[in-house]
Amino acid sequence: MSILRPLVRAVLFVLLSAALTAGAVGQERTTRTLFEVLFGSGNEQQPTPPPAATQPRPQAQPAPRAPEPAPPPAAPQIAKSDNARRIAVFGDSLAVDIARALERLYAGNPELVVINEGVGSSGFVRDDFFDWNRAIEDEIVAGSFDIAVVAIGINDRQALAGAEALSDPWRQTYRARLDAFLGDLGAADKEVIWIELPPMEQPGYGAAMAQISSIHKAAVNAAGAEWVETYDRYLGEDGRYSADGPDLNGNIVAMRKGDGIHFSAAGADKLAFYIDRALGSGGGRVSLSGSTSEVVDLLAGTDAAQMIRPPFQGLGQMRLLEMASFVQDLGGSAQRADGLILAGAPGAAPRGFALEDMLGAPAGRVDAFGVGRSGLPVENPTGR
Repeated sequence: MSILRPLVRAVLFVLLSAALTAGAVGQERTTRTLFEVLFGSGNEQQPTPPPAATQPRPQAQPAPRAPEPAPPPAAPQIAKSDNARRIAVFGDSLAVDIARALERLYAGNPELVVINEGVGSSGFVRDDFFDWNRAIEDEIVAGSFDIAVVAIGINDRQALAGAEALSDPWRQTYRARLDAFLGDLGAADKEVIWIELPPMEQPGYGAAMAQISSIHKAAVNAAGAEWVETYDRYLGEDGRYSADGPDLNGNIVAMRKGDGIHFSAAGADKLAFYIDRALGSGGGRVSLSGSTSEVVDLLAGTDAAQMIRPPFQGLGQMRLLEMASFVQDLGGSAQRADGLILAGAPGAAPRGFALEDMLGAPAGRVDAFGVGRSGLPVENPTGR
């Protein structure tokens, strides 16, 4: 026992000294084991410096868009005539943009009133949400408008009567609703201007809208209504969707909103310009806004001026040059101008010909080589 007690005291003294030394030297670690105090961890390292701040990787910047011009200043309010023609704009949220543009265009015309009848999220498919066929019947009975401008379709890529969107049964039901809508307007003797759906930014959605718009065009043509083209007018130079384009002054500005579907104010104003021409009347297309765009009649003042001519020359049937197109729909019948026909005179039926007539050269033609259609066989044993 006499030997053990001094040994225990020595160990306690060493432990206490080591603990005090560790606390006085620094605060490298808040807790250390007894083994580490006596013998060291054997694994001491220099304090790790804090990691250097990493610079964020530069993100690819999207291509700058053309600035959208400031909204046009509000036109001075003028009193509208009691007999002013009433232009009602029917359709979805696209119709809302167009109605506002037409309001700006005709703000100074006391003889024209624009009525915004657009209903967001509506279409011809979800008649449980809003029934356009019933709505147009109610408007006709109420006599609330004189001219109908229709812009609709962006919400119609949905199942209809249990049929998948754009399937054959879907197309039949959808076309029947269009025909009923246009039939009611035609029976009421209302002028109808139908707006083609513009290109869309998302390719799959844009392809569906193009198919729906083709159904619209077929129904509009069958009803004898006016079709206003927009698709080609809002494409980029590469033939693809473009959010930017020339405005009415030729400046490149944002034509579409950021969603890639709707029109900006400048884009809607440009479309209102084309609608205005479609609403105009007269051989020179005198627009309702007061501006004119005329096409020269090369036969004016001549004897042929009073003759019936093909549509591209006919009086009262001139087209604006900016609306002309070299594209012809597949299946469309080509119009041929075989000559001038006196008004009221019956046209002679075209003379048919047999295919064999093309194989023989008539006498006197350069490729007849002195042999005409005598009906006699030609002696040519060598075949040369």
